[in-house]
Amino acid sequence: MKIISYNVNGFRSAISKDLIPWIAATNADVVCLQEIKSMPHQVDTAALVALGYKYEYWHPAIKAGYSGVAIFSKVEPTKISIGMGMDQYDNEGRVIRADFEKFSIMNVYMPSGSSGEERQEFKYKWMDDFYNYINELIVELPNLIICGDYNICHEAIDIHNPKSNAKTSGFLPDERAWLSKFINLGFIDSFRHLNKEPHNYSWWSYRAGSRKKNLGWRIDYQMVSVPLGNNICRAEILTHAVHSDHAPTLLEIN
Repeated sequence: MKIISYNVNGFRSAISKDLIPWIAATNADVVCLQEIKSMPHQVDTAALVALGYKYEYWHPAIKAGYSGVAIFSKVEPTKISIGMGMDQYDNEGRVIRADFEKFSIMNVYMPSGSSGEERQEFKYKWMDDFYNYINELIVELPNLIICGDYNICHEAIDIHNPKSNAKTSGFLPDERAWLSKFINLGFIDSFRHLNKEPHNYSWWSYRAGSRKKNLGWRIDYQMVSVPLGNNICRAEILTHAVHSDHAPTLLEIN
């Protein structure tokens, strides 16, 4: 199965930049989108249905033009779960999960704390609550993939200038330690599992030609639970895709 995860920074905007032909070329089985910034009635998905994505599931934010996640699948899930059962996060459209016969895919858009102290505190609260939620869920669903925008760089290798960003939201010591703790619940960072090279990023600021200079951050992940580890065939960051300030991640798993 081939899974694409992509923070599109606005679904409608990405479609206007030829997202649909790009998805067709990937021939993915499941496409997980974050930061869709739209409601289902605002997007014509007929072209995706024509490509075989007959099963679509949305979790938009209540606030218009903000956040939101969606899953498009060629394979019918056995179950769809919307949200975490916590209004403060579910109102922002941050989590959706598709269960299939032998494994589950969770699509998550974790909060950013870059806009100020209040949102950083919200992010820390999310981190605690999400950790506890997954700690329980992984007992019920041991074959779990959690893909999406985590808004955290894990190690120095995952950011272009670790020293100057040491006090920047997304690379704070507490955030990095949390991601280590989260992985230790029983997950594999699928990209790092197969690729140990530096200078591999998934997000670039729009400022100062950062993408062209590859001054980026790796904040988008496909975390694979340990029982599925031997099934990982391929994990890449598709930097040629330019519909957003993020690059999509790809995972192939047996």
